[in-house]
Amino acid sequence: MMSGFICIISISTFAQKLSVTDLKVEHLKNPMAIETDSPRFSWKISSSVKNTLQSAYEIRVGRDKAAMNAGKDLVWKAAVSSDQSVLIKYEGAALQSKKRYFWQIRVKDNHGNTSAWSEPAFFHMGISPTDWTATWIKVAGKDTTARSPLFRKEFVVNKKLKSAIAYVTAKGLYEARINGQRVSDTYFAPGWTSYKDHLQYQVYDVTTILKSGSNVFGVSLGNGWYKGRIGFGNQHNFYGDTRGLLLQLVMEYTDGTMETIQTDKSWKYAYGPIMASDIYDGEIYDARMEISGWDNIGYQEDNKWNAVGTMEKGSEKLVAMSGPPVKKHELFKALKVFKTPAGETVVDFGQNLVGWVMLKAKGTAGTKITLSHAEVLTKEGNFYTTNLRSAKAQDIYILKENTEQVFEPHFTFQGFRYVKVEGYPGELTTEDLTAVALYSAMETTGKFATSNSLLNQLQHNIQWGQKGNFLDVPTDCPQRDERLGWTGDAQAFANTAAYNMDVAGFFTKWLKDVKADQQPNGSIPHVIPNVLGVNDGASAGWADVATIIPWDMYVAYGDRQLLETQFESMRKWVDYISSVAKNNLWNSGFHFGDWLFYRPNDDNDGRAAVTDKYLIAQTFYAHSTQLLINAAKVLGKQEDVAKYSALLANIKSAFVKEYMTATGRLVSGTQTAYVLALQFDMLPEELRAACANRLVANIRDYGTHLTTGFLGTPYLCHVLTRFGHNDVAYDLLMQESYPSWLYPVKMGATTIWERWDGIKPDGSFQTPDMNSYNHYAYGAIGDWMYRTIAGINSVPEQPGYKAIVIAPKPGGKITNAAAALETPYGPVKSAWTLENGLLKLEVTIPANTNAKVILPDTTKEIGSGTYHFESKTE
Repeated sequence: MMSGFICIISISTFAQKLSVTDLKVEHLKNPMAIETDSPRFSWKISSSVKNTLQSAYEIRVGRDKAAMNAGKDLVWKAAVSSDQSVLIKYEGAALQSKKRYFWQIRVKDNHGNTSAWSEPAFFHMGISPTDWTATWIKVAGKDTTARSPLFRKEFVVNKKLKSAIAYVTAKGLYEARINGQRVSDTYFAPGWTSYKDHLQYQVYDVTTILKSGSNVFGVSLGNGWYKGRIGFGNQHNFYGDTRGLLLQLVMEYTDGTMETIQTDKSWKYAYGPIMASDIYDGEIYDARMEISGWDNIGYQEDNKWNAVGTMEKGSEKLVAMSGPPVKKHELFKALKVFKTPAGETVVDFGQNLVGWVMLKAKGTAGTKITLSHAEVLTKEGNFYTTNLRSAKAQDIYILKENTEQVFEPHFTFQGFRYVKVEGYPGELTTEDLTAVALYSAMETTGKFATSNSLLNQLQHNIQWGQKGNFLDVPTDCPQRDERLGWTGDAQAFANTAAYNMDVAGFFTKWLKDVKADQQPNGSIPHVIPNVLGVNDGASAGWADVATIIPWDMYVAYGDRQLLETQFESMRKWVDYISSVAKNNLWNSGFHFGDWLFYRPNDDNDGRAAVTDKYLIAQTFYAHSTQLLINAAKVLGKQEDVAKYSALLANIKSAFVKEYMTATGRLVSGTQTAYVLALQFDMLPEELRAACANRLVANIRDYGTHLTTGFLGTPYLCHVLTRFGHNDVAYDLLMQESYPSWLYPVKMGATTIWERWDGIKPDGSFQTPDMNSYNHYAYGAIGDWMYRTIAGINSVPEQPGYKAIVIAPKPGGKITNAAAALETPYGPVKSAWTLENGLLKLEVTIPANTNAKVILPDTTKEIGSGTYHFESKTE
């Protein structure tokens, strides 16, 4: 118990000027492709005065930055008495396709202060379907070669340019260049979506790249997810057998005239040095086949190039890119180059990452260098790739004449820590290789650290699992012949993801694919985008992604529109379960169950951690129904609230009747069974404490080890803490022997593993058929670490951290912990230390929010500002 509570508040003697920062439109800074007629504006308020709330705001929007700054020629202005500063809808004149708009905010606070106008921000409207005049182009004839085609178009800028905006998409992947340089720093465009339903286009401001006079557009295409190998069974051409390019460059001159350069029959193509490129297998690049200057002015040989073919427009919709693009991030210098016991040359980068290696080399023309990628070494120290299954994951470079060359892939990525190098001319040194991490450009929002170095490494591993697998879609793994958007993994990890990074745009984009690939009967596929069969879906805890992530993202970011957009998909999923349920029991169909749960040695006492799959299904039936009710309440759909509340009561009644004895014992006495039943309130209230005790007894019976898999693990510690067993939750978290979260850390992991024992205590490996060393699902413990150890909690009734609960619960012999979270309103911080029986807590709350600080026996309501609390412990 804690007593002797003290709250120390220091008031500044003078206030800094009230200011407005971090302007965003639709979760993005200065977005280039806004498609909605009513984009939504968000901003953050900065003030050193405590208890600051916004009382009113003024917003203005204009086409001309200077005029808007002077308050002239506005397309919308509004002055509103409101404390809302997140996702405010535009309500001005109709916005025009392909036009850029500037906007500013100023606010008034509850202390009577008024900010200056913010720095101007902008948003660029996307291109409407009727404004596409370009023609899809392709290679002539059938697109059967593995080589990447190059497309080229010369054009002239003959007036003074005001702006030049390029709208680009492709079937396959594209890299666009103008006058010898890339048009952007993004990769794997146009991104992976449910291509049969919709294809994203990107928008680039290329004004500064263009020159007066002659210019050249050059675009190369790769197979990517569209045409390359994807899914299982050596599946190719899943979405189509022909790569294509669609491009429209709109130039506006200072005299007010416009000119458009676009893909049409006047473009030409040839094949370049990329001989093959595949997501799973890697890239083959022959530098001898490079065409010098092909993407720049002055190239004289395009009269030898081929005339392009054209393609009919497909049935898929062209949509603006709504999520963050994939970009390069951290660079890793090679730690060491060494010879394995098998005599192979291997490079260690020290971190399991996703991306590729940049290689410097010089040698005789025709020299072939092969880079193979692996996550781990065998216990003998040899290179290990068996767990990649059929994925080659190799990049092959063939040198041109004897000059130093720098290679990197274009249309593939690998998951690796180690690289085997074959055929390198001369001595390979650490200076010759650099590993590049690529992932979706999500802002880092969360930081977490404690006095325990193993926990800090666990947090590192969770973050890097997220980085490696949030490459345009939330994949299960980034290295083997899979790399698919498994729904069960994504829903398990979504809350943790939202602490570590700003995933609002990332999941908004992916949920469009969840909705698009949902079957007409409401079933949700196992993977999104769906590259499996039409019947590969409707598994409990996987398909429930349709309800879980929309709700979780609403709570994290306060995006009511996301619930509106996804509500019909949420309802269709619940209705699907109801359609196959009998007497309110979902006890049919295929289910993965508690995937990859711990399987103890049954030879000793016959026990096992196998949880009845239909019991699991029933709990998720209830959970999805509850989340649908929650969404209906937010959206004011009272008929749905009544309908599904009655259904929920029947679901829980059926669960009790089918799976529980009169004393609260479940037919599956596993940790996962009790965790899910307690987490989703399946049990009569008077029996819950006893069931939580049974859960604790099970944990202790296994030597204080968890036995849960993908579905039980995310909720395990939450349930223990909720029912008064926080000490047991800490004991599980701090457990260092297998199975536990810290066991892989002790074994040298730098990411989260797919299996609790991906590497066994004796150094041998788990089954290579399914043994990824970068698989974020078990990293879902991060959610509990932020909420319980650091104590930073959202409030569903005031989502997006408009209201905050700070409730740290120390334990596990941790002497200090600190976390920070950049919320839609600004930074929240919670840091505590335990010293000589005294708990010292530092809290920072952002402007325009309020918080409740909960310590044992003490609750304090506070507004924005930084506070210090102290409590004595007994």
